[in-house]
Amino acid sequence: MKRPTIADIAREAGVSKGAVSYALNDRPGVSAETRARILAIADRMGFRASAAARALAGAPAHVVGLALRRPASLLGVEPFFMELISGLESALSTRSYALLLQMVPEDDAEAEIEVYQQWWVEGRVDGVLLCDLRADDPRVPAVERIGVPAVVVGPPPPEGDLASLWSDDAVSVATAVEHLAGLGHRRIARVAGLPGLAHTAARTRAFAELGLTEEMTVFTDYSGAAGARATRELLAGDARPTAIVYDNDVMAIAGLSVARELGRDVPADLSIVAWDDSPMCGLVHPPLTALTRDIFAYGEHAARLLLAVIAGERVGARLDEPARLLVRGSTAPPP
Repeated sequence: MKRPTIADIAREAGVSKGAVSYALNDRPGVSAETRARILAIADRMGFRASAAARALAGAPAHVVGLALRRPASLLGVEPFFMELISGLESALSTRSYALLLQMVPEDDAEAEIEVYQQWWVEGRVDGVLLCDLRADDPRVPAVERIGVPAVVVGPPPPEGDLASLWSDDAVSVATAVEHLAGLGHRRIARVAGLPGLAHTAARTRAFAELGLTEEMTVFTDYSGAAGARATRELLAGDARPTAIVYDNDVMAIAGLSVARELGRDVPADLSIVAWDDSPMCGLVHPPLTALTRDIFAYGEHAARLLLAVIAGERVGARLDEPARLLVRGSTAPPP
């Protein structure tokens, strides 16, 4: 089926292509009667202006961009991003906005910056969301230099004026550790995510500042395989932990499997806490105690904040609800 063009509409309406352009872009230059006739013909023919043509005319793209520097293979097994994207889509769809998602190579900030530059220059997006902020993140000054409206999904960057939506991970860390300490645990370990991420660093600081008698942290890439390796490493040491807090649910479930493989009963020999909660945490045996928050709503809030920035509103850092602890069967007093 041939895509209809402005020339097709002009021929059908018996007017110039310029008149069709004026009518479709709601600009003066044609009478109300002619405008209505052109719009009716365009609708009947199924005409839709191309994104490139709209960009050249300076029209909004009604699209926001999200570039992720994570392995594409991890996206399908990472419930956090699936729920976040669902929340983004939910809020954006009410305003007839679409989400443009692109994966970029790991550890290549310049490639991600180039994506933002290309999107903005070509008029493909009206704004972008920045995830997985790093210390001294080069994307922050780059995005401000490019001029594309942006919102950081994570802790506010120390430099720059970008708006941000974040949850206080220090509060959530304290909630999990206080629960374990209240049960009598003193050797509490943590299987953490990527050490360079700002939210990982915030959790690490909070974990250390709680004054535990012994603190052990192993950094990973959030994958189940890495979580399993970290669990074996911790349980093979001389001062084995009696409880482990994992930075995501995938690693916690992998850790549960390793504990069983090594003959460690959960929770009699080892308590496990997952972060964030997911349906999988409630389906394993024993069901995992987890830090939980409404990631879907978090995505909705991030989308609405970006739309406000696109509309020209001045917004700063918005603090979202911290994760709360959902106690299930994977935590108990230490042996």
